[in-house]
Amino acid sequence: MRDAGPAPVRRGTGAIAGVAAVAAALGTAEFLAGVFERAPSLVIAVGDAVVDGVPGWLERAAIATLGRADKPVLVGGILLVSALLGAALGVLARRRFLPAAAGFAAFAAVGVAAALADSRTTVPGAVLVGAAGAAVGVGVLLLLLRAARADRPAGAATTSPDTPTAPATAPGGSTVRPGAGPPADRRRFLALAGATTALAVLAGVGGSLLSGREALGRLRAAIRLPVPARQAGPVPPGADLEVPGLTPLFTPNEEFYRIDTALRVPVVEPDGWRLEVRGMVDEPFTLTYAELMELPHVEADITLVCVSNEVGGDLVGNARWQGVPLRTLLDRAGLQEGATQLVGRSVDGFTAGFPVLSALDLEEAMVAVAMNGEPLPAEHGFPARLVVPGLYGYVSATKWLSAIELTDWDVEGYWIPRGWAREGPIKTQARIDVPRPGGTVAAGRQPIAGVAWAPTRGIEGVEVRIDDGPWQSARLAERLDVDCWRQWYLPWDATPGRHAITARATDGLGEVQTDERTPVAPDGASGYPVVEVAVEG
Repeated sequence: MRDAGPAPVRRGTGAIAGVAAVAAALGTAEFLAGVFERAPSLVIAVGDAVVDGVPGWLERAAIATLGRADKPVLVGGILLVSALLGAALGVLARRRFLPAAAGFAAFAAVGVAAALADSRTTVPGAVLVGAAGAAVGVGVLLLLLRAARADRPAGAATTSPDTPTAPATAPGGSTVRPGAGPPADRRRFLALAGATTALAVLAGVGGSLLSGREALGRLRAAIRLPVPARQAGPVPPGADLEVPGLTPLFTPNEEFYRIDTALRVPVVEPDGWRLEVRGMVDEPFTLTYAELMELPHVEADITLVCVSNEVGGDLVGNARWQGVPLRTLLDRAGLQEGATQLVGRSVDGFTAGFPVLSALDLEEAMVAVAMNGEPLPAEHGFPARLVVPGLYGYVSATKWLSAIELTDWDVEGYWIPRGWAREGPIKTQARIDVPRPGGTVAAGRQPIAGVAWAPTRGIEGVEVRIDDGPWQSARLAERLDVDCWRQWYLPWDATPGRHAITARATDGLGEVQTDERTPVAPDGASGYPVVEVAVEG
């Protein structure tokens, strides 16, 4: 005996109804997630579960292949899978509506279960979002299938909607496929399904806007940064070579690379934020945002590098950071014997750990609150994050910082069990920005230019080789700080034909960049950057 519900309609119509119903379910859930505090986004929750659950090799491959697009691609993939599941449930619902409705409930339950893995999510909030989304999805599916049934011509129910039959002749001589309904009726169904999907998208976007991002922007704009007790100082003349196409000395905040595990940027209001200093310390304590801003600040120019940066890649940026030295906080807490690691903990559960000596020996290692003269952007860790020169971000650069925990070396940060090295010192690297790879230039005098970095050691030289010719010393920009990159430039008398341009850097310790080519895993890529260019005579 069949379940009660809408009469059978064509498969395509059922699939369209299912996709629109899933869109309505997700739109409702996203809107409620924006309205209610600590109510989760089910799409983001499932995405976080995927990020946490995939093998390390696959995660590395995704970052290497997609770079900054990894998060949009993952979210897009989740939405695509959701749409395909919706289409399948819509096809099922033509004849068996109750199992299809149960499918929506199971779909929501997966999202709720993923959301509850996040400590910031409340059970009532997750259940509300999941139940409301499933209920709206089932209701919309029922409504659309009834609309599709109403749009079918009289007598269509006597034939299976998917059985090929001869076309019928309508008044005026036009033909109508049995079960397809008059064109005007089908247009009405498609218009209803389209309007439902559009409303769902608007609801989802509205929920994102209501999630606090806009309000957080206004709060950031109202913050007045304290004058640092130790300022970075003016940029010396000649530190920025201003060669066309060359990366600027300071990376604009909106262009600074972002690689992290957060599919949706956490929204943390400064009034409710707290920073705990705990673990293997004599005097644990907690700071509010206002208290952190009242402590003496330092300013430093520091280049950050992602361990997933390929040779010649763009997952690197330089900024002027401002914050409180980690040494200040550790001196106040008092380190216990055996405290060899500092673990940064994020509000979203991410962790990263590095040797305590890096915090004690480097005054520039800081809890940063500002970036290039303004409060941290939300994407880069507002209200506070860790910045440690000389270490790749996967072991040091905790964003949306909530706790600093002193531990022994047995505690592992997020990326370590996923196949990355325990310690992540940044390797000496040069990058060629001009000319662009695969580009074409005119014969004659042409610039070759780029940047090189070796944070904490500085850059003492860059050499360039054209094809198999000798190494030539490039002109270096004036040094800004050993912790940040240095621009370089070499004039080149380009001759017609195809040429390979290679570069290598020498750091402040006299170590020359290695030519041994290695992948990004487990501790950063190495090798010479090579750019091939065509010269037209």
